[in-house]
Amino acid sequence: MLMIDYKEISWWYWLVTAVLLTAGVAGYPWGFMLAIGLTVFQLVHFAIREHGIAAFPVQVRFWYLMLLLLAFPEPLRLIYWIPTIGTWAQLIFGYCTMARCVSLFPWNRSERFTFALLKSTFLSRPVRGNILQGLPVSKPTSTST
Repeated sequence: MLMIDYKEISWWYWLVTAVLLTAGVAGYPWGFMLAIGLTVFQLVHFAIREHGIAAFPVQVRFWYLMLLLLAFPEPLRLIYWIPTIGTWAQLIFGYCTMARCVSLFPWNRSERFTFALLKSTFLSRPVRGNILQGLPVSKPTSTST
């Protein structure tokens, strides 16, 4: 199922980022630098738009930026294939692996970390909005001490 959401500014940010990363993996290293710069800009824009850095869309962009920075040193540039392919998948199909990973952080979930949660997080269909809206609502687990 295609989920091309060209009416959203975030989709355009990701499109330009994907094009820049594609240029980078095609042999034009300036693509990586520009993708990092655009991601910083996008991070600031969403922090302002969402009124804080704890908002889920801001967290996703922060960790995406961390991945881009991790891959920047020359010996690690092969890692750029991961966000390049992943960003294209997000643009075309709406499947964002980074958002799914971020949704598993303890502060973004109310249930225990289990194999079932992992399975539903990564194997559930893409949804409009963010992955937190598409995961089943669970009953809070009791924590007896």
